Amino acid sequence: MSDALTLHGVTKRFGSTTAVDGVSLAIQEGTIYGFLGQNGAGKTTTIRMIMSILYPDEGSITILGHPNAEAIKDRLGYLPEEKGLYKKMTAGDILAYFGRLKGLGGGEAKKRAKELLERFGLGDWIDKKCETLSKGMGQKVQVLGTLIHSPDLVILDEPFSGLDPVNVDTMKEVILEMKRDGRTVIFSTHVMEQAEKLCDSIFLIHKGRKVLDGPLAEIRSSGDHGIQIDYDGDGTVLRNLAGVERVNDSGKTAEIFLAEGHDPQEVLAQLVGKVRIRRFDLREPSLHEIFIRAVGGDNHDG
Repeated sequence: MSDALTLHGVTKRFGSTTAVDGVSLAIQEGTIYGFLGQNGAGKTTTIRMIMSILYPDEGSITILGHPNAEAIKDRLGYLPEEKGLYKKMTAGDILAYFGRLKGLGGGEAKKRAKELLERFGLGDWIDKKCETLSKGMGQKVQVLGTLIHSPDLVILDEPFSGLDPVNVDTMKEVILEMKRDGRTVIFSTHVMEQAEKLCDSIFLIHKGRKVLDGPLAEIRSSGDHGIQIDYDGDGTVLRNLAGVERVNDSGKTAEIFLAEGHDPQEVLAQLVGKVRIRRFDLREPSLHEIFIRAVGGDNHDG
């Protein structure tokens, strides 16, 4: 597979602040690639440089074989973090408008708008004004606006932000559909669980610097395996387990990482009778754990 996007030593400064610091990446065609990191880590600045909204102070970017996005903008789909629709336009009209902006003729734009809205469950809303759409519907229309011209590369900046669980699932379906259509999809998020379920590869950025990148399966398999438990009861017992190095406790589920030389059965024996164990198994570390280990104690927002 060839690369849809490469970055070589890309740096961006704003005054005395270095927002992105010497980032290099290679993203293969036809993959789902996650840009991960906390708010303020440099994800959006990186995306804006990829899209030629900003230009790097150092380094170079190659996108679909070209040195900048301006030359191939009709092959790109971009959903910015700050989203919005023209409230008085209908869903069908605004999608067709997006299509015309990307070079489609009027008739073709209307046809594709109707097809996309029907394909993704919004056919009944084609003649409804955008102000009548729910937040999730509106966000879906905006994503479809990035697809109407059949782009080769789609970039979504925080596409899950503010969505309820049903619409999070809908967004995931749209992203997977794009991959099935052979597109390259890049999306940014600060919620690790979303990337864990969708991405082929990830890029983790912290305070403007690349912490790690590569295929998700390889990154997870290279980390220390832990114990995953589902439990009911008072989780304070998890804080005082002998032989345990670290615990990520979510209240009903927890990841437990052992100190070297300790047996998972020791942990199970300590828990019996203190909490009700519904599941206890060994598994690869979560992206949350990988992130925490990668940035060490320096994990506040940058």
